[in-house]
Amino acid sequence: MSVSVRRVEAQRAAREVDVRPEAVPVLQMRGIEKRFGGVHALKGVDLTLQAGQVIALIGENGAGKSTLMKILGGILAPDAGEILIDGKAVVMRSASDAIRYGISFIHQELNVLDNLDVAGNVFLGREPVRGGFLRLLDRKRMQEETEEHLRRLGVGIRSTTPLSELTIAQRQMVEIAKALSLKARILIMDEPTSSLTLQETERLLEVVLELRRQGVAIIYISHRLNEVERIADRVIVLRDGERVGVLERDEITHERMVRMMVGRELENYYQHPRVKIEPGYFVVKDLRTARYPRERVSFEIGKGEILGLAGLVGAGRTDVAEAIFGIGAAQDGVRVRLAGEEIAIRSPRDAIRHGIYLVPEDRRRTGLILEATIRENVTLPAVERYARAGLIALARERHSATEICRRLNVKAPSVETWVSALSGGNQQKVVLAKWLALEPRVLIFDEPTRGIDVGAKAEIYELMRQLAESGVAILMISSEMEEILNVSDRVAVMHEGRLMGVLGRDECCEEAIMRLAVGQAN
Repeated sequence: MSVSVRRVEAQRAAREVDVRPEAVPVLQMRGIEKRFGGVHALKGVDLTLQAGQVIALIGENGAGKSTLMKILGGILAPDAGEILIDGKAVVMRSASDAIRYGISFIHQELNVLDNLDVAGNVFLGREPVRGGFLRLLDRKRMQEETEEHLRRLGVGIRSTTPLSELTIAQRQMVEIAKALSLKARILIMDEPTSSLTLQETERLLEVVLELRRQGVAIIYISHRLNEVERIADRVIVLRDGERVGVLERDEITHERMVRMMVGRELENYYQHPRVKIEPGYFVVKDLRTARYPRERVSFEIGKGEILGLAGLVGAGRTDVAEAIFGIGAAQDGVRVRLAGEEIAIRSPRDAIRHGIYLVPEDRRRTGLILEATIRENVTLPAVERYARAGLIALARERHSATEICRRLNVKAPSVETWVSALSGGNQQKVVLAKWLALEPRVLIFDEPTRGIDVGAKAEIYELMRQLAESGVAILMISSEMEEILNVSDRVAVMHEGRLMGVLGRDECCEEAIMRLAVGQAN
């Protein structure tokens, strides 16, 4: 069954599910207030949830979504307000209290252990025992009950499978199975599809709809508004700690959600090129990666062009990007042509010297030093520019970092703020800032807006287009179909290490890209 057909069926199922409000909601949060020093994080927020209902909680980074859910999950205590479960006021003093009331939290960063099997993860910390005082681990019971929950989810994995052998999507299902084993009545899902492929996302959304049919109440947090449109019965929008609006099922549209989230119209969310592209500016010829040594990848990017690189997870897109930047082994080395000059890249130092830079997929792990300041991160690639007699000229360094951060609208008290304290969108801008200070000729973006809210996305897209218009050649790897279709000037598609084809803007559509992504030639 094609992705498009499954999507239509999921939308039909979403419409057919009849959510009948009960006399007493399963959850009510009334007038929730929270302050952190001088920051008013939540300002009297209300939320009501019925059994068998999906509420989407949306808002820009820093809107208060995570704080509200941490209060519901017993991680934070509210300064004011009350929480009611089945109409009765309760106090959440810890995560254990939340679990006892049937609340389960599936975080974006999965809390699973690779050294255990599926059953071991599902029953972690509450393993059943047998044998009286001997307290022997009852593995048979663990496996049987885990298998039951996996069948309920329609997941074809065994309870004895080690977590290390599972994909991210399968690990997500293990987390959901764990929640079901806890008899969760309220399931909080925080950015559950941020690391999933298109097909895995479809399967997860089907599971959400099935859980709703089974009476589970779900709070769904996502920046992917197309998913929200498909599955939400109601949308609650937070902005600057306040609940600024509610959309019922028949009112939910992409445009309304964006407008309520940012408080303004986002004009030119996707922008088309306004300059003539000069073809053949950056040429990659016969690149072979260590992962797919038999496949030779060749493509070119014009000066001022954004070339989208699409494909399923595991297709080899990141391998190509990292090889071009000098990370990881490339068979026969890396030879490219930039502005007519042949270049050999043996390390990131070589790439940086020629103005070729990479904005990596995992900005927190490989793009930033979290326990360092914005200033230190921005100037690190060219720190020698700010050195005199072996000492850093802090005033010059601070001035340069402040100017580039002002240009990119990085929201922080100062450049001395630690990067770990920034939102995802602002962290991404810091990654970009350190390369813009070096005047890039080629920029490779690997998943440029993963985990970033809609307002920050618009700013990143605007920056990318400005860079292209200034003559930078951009390679953009993305798993978001909407992003690939609307940001790219052309789209190259990979399948298992092979470049299956390159589509011009007039040829680009979801079906054409997916055919190439699954290995079907044009």
